[in-house]
Amino acid sequence: MKREQSSPPPSVPYNNNIKVNPYTKMPYSKKYWQIWEKRHQLPVWEYKEKFMEVLHNNQCMTLVGETGSGKTTQIPQWCVEYVRQRAVPGQRRLVACTQPRRVAAMSVAARVADEMDVQLGQEVGYSIRFEDCVSAQTILKYCTDGMLLREAMNCPLLDGYGVIILDEAHERTLATDILMGLIKEIVKQRADIKIVVMSATLDAGKFQTYFENCPLMAVPGRTYPVEIFFTPEPEKDYLEAAIRTVIQIHVCEETEGDILLFLTGQEEIEEACKRIKREVDNLGPSVGTLVCIPLYSTLPPNQQQRIFEAPPPSKPGAIGRKCVVSTNIAETSLTIDGVVFVIDPGFSKQKVYNPRIRVESLLVCPISKASAMQRAGRAGRTKPGKCFRLYTEKAYQEEMQEQTYPEILRSNLGSVVLQLKKLGIEDLVHFDFMDPPAPETLMRALELLNYLAAINDDGELTELGSLMAEFPLDPQLAKMLITSTELNCSNEILSITAMLSVPQCFVRPNEMKKEADEAKARFAHVDGDHLTLLNVYHAFKQNNEDVQWCYDNFINYRTLKTADTVRTQLGKIMDKFNLRRVSTDFKSKDYYINIRKALVAGFFMQVAHLQRSGHYVTVKDNQLVNLHPSTVLDHKPEWALYNEFVLTTKNFIRTVTDVRPEWLLTIAPQYFDLSNFPDGDTKRKLQYVLNTLRAVQNSKGY
Repeated sequence: MKREQSSPPPSVPYNNNIKVNPYTKMPYSKKYWQIWEKRHQLPVWEYKEKFMEVLHNNQCMTLVGETGSGKTTQIPQWCVEYVRQRAVPGQRRLVACTQPRRVAAMSVAARVADEMDVQLGQEVGYSIRFEDCVSAQTILKYCTDGMLLREAMNCPLLDGYGVIILDEAHERTLATDILMGLIKEIVKQRADIKIVVMSATLDAGKFQTYFENCPLMAVPGRTYPVEIFFTPEPEKDYLEAAIRTVIQIHVCEETEGDILLFLTGQEEIEEACKRIKREVDNLGPSVGTLVCIPLYSTLPPNQQQRIFEAPPPSKPGAIGRKCVVSTNIAETSLTIDGVVFVIDPGFSKQKVYNPRIRVESLLVCPISKASAMQRAGRAGRTKPGKCFRLYTEKAYQEEMQEQTYPEILRSNLGSVVLQLKKLGIEDLVHFDFMDPPAPETLMRALELLNYLAAINDDGELTELGSLMAEFPLDPQLAKMLITSTELNCSNEILSITAMLSVPQCFVRPNEMKKEADEAKARFAHVDGDHLTLLNVYHAFKQNNEDVQWCYDNFINYRTLKTADTVRTQLGKIMDKFNLRRVSTDFKSKDYYINIRKALVAGFFMQVAHLQRSGHYVTVKDNQLVNLHPSTVLDHKPEWALYNEFVLTTKNFIRTVTDVRPEWLLTIAPQYFDLSNFPDGDTKRKLQYVLNTLRAVQNSKGY
């Protein structure tokens, strides 16, 4: 196909005579022209005229573009051009491009701001949970799919947008699936809106069918052949095997090129980076420099950008390389040029939900064949590459699923149902899900929201439920935060909620476990882990958010800074809805009691009871569990409220607080209606407590 010769977009001159940027009214920078040359070479570029034509003639379209084709950076800019050309005076319409991951939203927005020669946060911005980088000038917004869904709660027709692009739709996240259902309704009511669904995989026909057979446009990537190697036998320890493979590639491969290693999460990635560095340092000066760069969602933006840096220089006979160690974010969301070697252990972390026992866990699971193909493809971006799969060919052919299971089929839907109710969608059974969730999962979500008093017995949203939906939190956390105002501890619960919304804050290096455990013990609260997190946050603020203090106390500084940002954002929402920020007098005996009661108000469905055997059993669901080894509790409380259920070889409950049975009965009487309880030790104990409470009330004449 010949390169298109359509009229130049406003921000893209075709010759050096046009030097003024229409957005800034300033001459284009030198950097702009350098980037302009690279943009011109992207595979998607020659399809611009065709894209504009399809966009103009159709309300919805699906676009398949391989990772690295340029679709995520170029298509939204063309849509901005389209919207500007058709702008009605006095009417400002934005272009939204959704991403399943926050890292991608931030990273791509920064890149596109450079391409348009504007400042990030002005004409081009991003919006992710707890962070908004936009302004009144913004015309192109990259946002997580969850953030656009939240916007729809307050503006159901998304009136401020002229084009909505759902990028990475093949990932089938919860929020993307719900957005697709909403957008199907929006297009019926807004003839002026355009929808572009973008996918990196060829199963886009499913999206095409879903959107009433809208046109499908395919843009090939520029890929070189990739040689794939499997292991002859299954690997016992994939992390060990991965590190060994990195070193072998770096030392033995004579081809220049960087390494991309896929791992499952932050802890694993940091551990791998440390061990790879140690191994390379031990090899001595004759080996080329290897720089390890981690990539995961909670990294700050400036550190995320390190993946785009050039590799260290080579020396005679010693190649310098960078090794990016990433979660599956590097599968399709971000393109890292220069990668020639990919190491794929074949695992990722996925949400798994069992509605029968109401347990949602992040488990390390085998990836799908589609993901394995995407990972291998990362090696052939700049020249022929190699992919080392740390699993057998038999496992690939016979054990891996074809596609990743959509998130909506393996998640707790409490938050989703609350959002749909807030959007005014009452009939969940007939909502147009691309893949309808199991009725049992929907029923469990409705039951949860009913117990939390977010919906009434008729399934209608209550005033409390409407308020809960305003917080970008799980329903239990939102209920806990709102209730804390009545218990005079909202300042403290705000801090605890923020700490629960960020990754683990305690650092425990392998070589200093004893020192780390001693440091953690200094923050420990006798009643458990939630109050310990509160102690950590208070100490962090009292020490003026000092980096060195965090290091000395084995606390992750970045995590605490994020928690502080989250706390500020949640505080603004509280202020907006006139929820008082209050505290009980610290000297009062009720100071910690009120905080623990507020925890019960949100998490009364997550309580375990100590049995005579010394094991815990979850209330109602009767799952045998143990306190997680990370708990600060030095005793086994009879009643333990927990934040999460961790499935490993054993069942653990993590982030645990000692609570009293009378609080359960008085704060959540509907849930603790003993006539609905299974017979057993837990019911007997609660019945005894209930009888005692009634006797006390009778003696007082209630």
